[in-house]
Amino acid sequence: MSKESFKKEMQQRLKEKYAMEIEDASPQELYNVLGSVAKAYYSDAWSNTWKDYLEVGQKQAYYFSIEFLPGKMLKSNLLNMGILDLVEEGLVELGTSLDELAQVEQDMALGNGGLGRLASCFMDSIASCGLPGNGNGIRYDYGLFKQRFVDGYQVELPDEWLRNGNTWEVRKESKAVDVLFGGHVYMAEDANGNLQPIYEGARRLRAIPYDTAVLGYQNHLVNTLRLWSVEIPCDEEDHYRSIEDRRAFEDLTAVLYPDDSNERGRQTRLWQEYFFVSAGVQSIVRYYLRLKKPLEVINEYVAIHINDTHPALCIPEMMRILMDEHGMAWEQAFNVTVKVMSYTNHTIMAEALEKWPVALMKANLPRMYQIIEEIDRRFVAEMNLCHPENPALVQRTRIIQNGQVHMAHLAIICSHSTNGVAKLHSDLLKEVVLHDFYQLYPERFNNKTNGIAQRRWLQLANPTLAKLLDETIGTSWRKTPGDLKLLQNYREDDAVLEKMAASKMMNKKRLAQYIGKTTGIEVSEKAIFDVQIKRLHAYKRQLLNLLHILKLYFDLKDDPSKKQASRVFIFGAKAAPSYTYAKSIIKAINETANLVNNDPDINDRIKIVFLENYNVNLAELIIPAADVSEQISLASKEASGTSNMKLMLNGAITLATLDGANVEIRDAVGEDNVVIFGMTEEEVYQYYERKDYVAKNYYDQSPVLQRVVNAFVDGTIPNIYFEGQEIFDSLLKHNDEYFVLRDFAAYVEAQEKIDQLYKDTKVWQQMSLMNIANGGRFSADDTVMRYAEDIWHIEPVELYSKKKG
Repeated sequence: MSKESFKKEMQQRLKEKYAMEIEDASPQELYNVLGSVAKAYYSDAWSNTWKDYLEVGQKQAYYFSIEFLPGKMLKSNLLNMGILDLVEEGLVELGTSLDELAQVEQDMALGNGGLGRLASCFMDSIASCGLPGNGNGIRYDYGLFKQRFVDGYQVELPDEWLRNGNTWEVRKESKAVDVLFGGHVYMAEDANGNLQPIYEGARRLRAIPYDTAVLGYQNHLVNTLRLWSVEIPCDEEDHYRSIEDRRAFEDLTAVLYPDDSNERGRQTRLWQEYFFVSAGVQSIVRYYLRLKKPLEVINEYVAIHINDTHPALCIPEMMRILMDEHGMAWEQAFNVTVKVMSYTNHTIMAEALEKWPVALMKANLPRMYQIIEEIDRRFVAEMNLCHPENPALVQRTRIIQNGQVHMAHLAIICSHSTNGVAKLHSDLLKEVVLHDFYQLYPERFNNKTNGIAQRRWLQLANPTLAKLLDETIGTSWRKTPGDLKLLQNYREDDAVLEKMAASKMMNKKRLAQYIGKTTGIEVSEKAIFDVQIKRLHAYKRQLLNLLHILKLYFDLKDDPSKKQASRVFIFGAKAAPSYTYAKSIIKAINETANLVNNDPDINDRIKIVFLENYNVNLAELIIPAADVSEQISLASKEASGTSNMKLMLNGAITLATLDGANVEIRDAVGEDNVVIFGMTEEEVYQYYERKDYVAKNYYDQSPVLQRVVNAFVDGTIPNIYFEGQEIFDSLLKHNDEYFVLRDFAAYVEAQEKIDQLYKDTKVWQQMSLMNIANGGRFSADDTVMRYAEDIWHIEPVELYSKKKG
């Protein structure tokens, strides 16, 4: 494709679609046309990829996740097709710009944070590594929510990301399937004397797939992200007469994570999980049958990956299809299912491991419950035979206990692989959280440290740095991220260091302009941009960050002449709608920002910016501008983290506890190029064992800490009477669950070290360079290749159609 042919294609399609010339079209209209042009360019490759997989009978992996967070896809698709620069130049010559059109695109709001973004990074990398793998999830009408701040409070608004349609999706009505809910199921003998399930009174919903192309990086391979939407079957409309019935149906794919604080919300979540699992597994089996292979060997052609426990119903659904629809015996169906399934655990906290009340599951998914109950019965019988001396072990590991179905137990027992997402996390799973299962199935446990798609987080998000890297070390890093290591050779090169600093300053100016435009807060790009961007949760300890900011504020109030580097503290985070404590922290941060940002005594030396509606697009703006990467969760709580990887790749210095992948980041860059503080996971677990942590002792012994903590209740921070008391009580009355007070002094010391390091310009630049140079170690390309080799047993393919050509 040439620039001239692209321009002609744009002009022709604009006339066909809108009957107008370029100069008369709106950015939305031009974006729609550009999207259709791009789709036309990759449509043959998409079709050929599927034909190749079918013709060759290639084993494929299917990644099931309740979240996907792809972000904007226009630039990513153009980059992966290898025409990004050409399109940019062509659009300029047509009198518009790619950046202007990209602003029109809505984020595909199908996730909340790290879980969904990881799934999307993996989709990108699976395709870019030439691997046969596809995604399976839900096409939410409204995504999570659009966050707004009103008087400092988080307010949730509908995120209408589909308001102008989705250029990239293709509705595949021919691939629709039916999913059954509720009713009653009992077993009856058929004519051959075999037991068959009989459904009575079940509700049938239609699952419609919307497919989105996932383009490999300049390799002509196009995989598919299949997202399911719900519809009422035409012949079932009489069953949905009331408004209440229709509302329940509409809610099924309306929003990610409906409020589960009531019975209806919990039912909707359970329906969501079964809906996309059942639709996805049915679709996979239907495709597999086209290969004309027996179902007994489906594991040789299909790998299903359960990303966290939300898709764990893949297991009983696969069993249902094999037994009920294809007559396979229980033992064989179970063995095949175990070989097909694999599971990633994403949490260390036991309370976050998903459980469903037996009564809820029996009422809504009766056949699923019957199968799970039988799996549990057989597991218990086998355990009693193998471990008669340890009945407590049997009770701890069974799936159904205390009136609840433990989905993590189901996923571990019925899959061939369970992996953690960072070395520390995987070790804790084996040693603590899932120790019983590790004793039972040691061969199934493994580690796969998370990774990120450097194409989006460096090539797209930070084009100035990417261009500098090309000029300095060549372009091989774009396809082989490990080649970023070559940058280490320039650690003493002042010219390269200065160019990198100039690139960072340009990104900081861009972010400063955005902050000024959207918040009215003026910040200086010469200040340290200190960034904490992640889901708002107590264990991630945004509160610890806030306590330190208050300490700095009081220091300057006491001594305005104090030598202290100017700071801009940047937050981006959403709190779950029903998580009142997290929302109180948001309110406290925003009110502290109003206090500090408007205090003339501070003279702009501290600024606090909490950016609304943190999403992928905003992350792409913040991350290249960051100087400091806040990774301050309580050691042992964060499974991995991926913002830590994105920020280091863009030259930010990691300020961290030894939690999640922070441990591996330290090992990669060396202790001189990170700033580590706080308790280790061993110390945390020692407190748990001894039960001797007393938060008030730290408060009583530190006048600094007293002043900071008291600020929440003594009127220093305005307008937080209830929220401030809640936070104060969480630290002292409820004994500081996440050891914020215990780590406070160490955190302050670490922040002082950041100040000192930043003053030595060359040292800071060298640290930044070393982080970038080692960022390739955390490429999602490497991560998915390990999944492919160790868990899914799939191989990169040379496209059959390409070979024929």
